[in-house]
Amino acid sequence: MNKFWMTVIGIIAGIIALSNLGPIIGLAFSGVIIYIGVHYYLRSMSTAAKIWWGFVAAVGAVSAISNVPAIIGVLAIAVLWYIYRKWNEEEGSPSVKNDPFTNFEKEWQKLNK
Repeated sequence: MNKFWMTVIGIIAGIIALSNLGPIIGLAFSGVIIYIGVHYYLRSMSTAAKIWWGFVAAVGAVSAISNVPAIIGVLAIAVLWYIYRKWNEEEGSPSVKNDPFTNFEKEWQKLNK
C-alpha cells in the first residue's frame, strides 16, 4: 500500500478512535462490572447474594449495550495497528534462494572448520 494512502487512512482512523475514546472506556468499565458480577455470583452461596450479584452483572450488561459505538473505535484502533505494522515493514526483503553455488560455499566453509 502506498505511504500516502496509509497516512490518509491512519489519520481518519485516528480521528475515529479519538472520537470514540469515551465509549471505549465505558465499554471497558462495563466489562469489568460484568466480570465482577459473574465472578461473585458464581462464588456466592446464599440466594440473596446470588440475586445481588446477578443484578450487578445485569447492570453491567445494560451499560455495555449502551456503549456499542465503542466497537467502531476498537476497529479504528485495529486499523491503526495494522497501518503501523505495514509502515515499519521492510520493503523488498531479500528472499532466500537455493543457489547451488552459494550452498556449496557454505558447505565448503563448514567442512574447512
